[in-house]
Amino acid sequence: MPPVRGGGRGRDVARTRPGGRRDQRRPPAAPRALRLGPHYWFAERILAVLCGLRPVHALLGHTIGPAYDQLIALAPVGPPAPGPRPVLRHCGRFHPGPGVIEAFARIAVGDRVTAMAFRLEQGPDLRWRCAALELAGPLA
Repeated sequence: MPPVRGGGRGRDVARTRPGGRRDQRRPPAAPRALRLGPHYWFAERILAVLCGLRPVHALLGHTIGPAYDQLIALAPVGPPAPGPRPVLRHCGRFHPGPGVIEAFARIAVGDRVTAMAFRLEQGPDLRWRCAALELAGPLA
């Protein structure tokens, strides 16, 4: 839509709201992880499970094959450990083919940095699911 003259301030603004609407509210933005891609969404959820903030079954419908068993083996059994919490520093991706993302994440725990790698596969329903997971070292 072409810019329209608005507000009597003498500048052009793009019309982004229905005609006659005067308030400045905008619809809520998508969460940051969704805007950055499915690999960020999975990295944040997997990290929450690995540090004990979410239960393992929170990713039950989002994993296929041996990934859920790998997640069970890596997840802590009790409550979150005291001390600094792991923080997702960066997450990158590689597309080896259509419907596949191989992702990596750098995770900081205090002054230590560890790596996580995982593979996402897109099913026939166009939903992404984690198919494999590896962690370079302990998070605690």
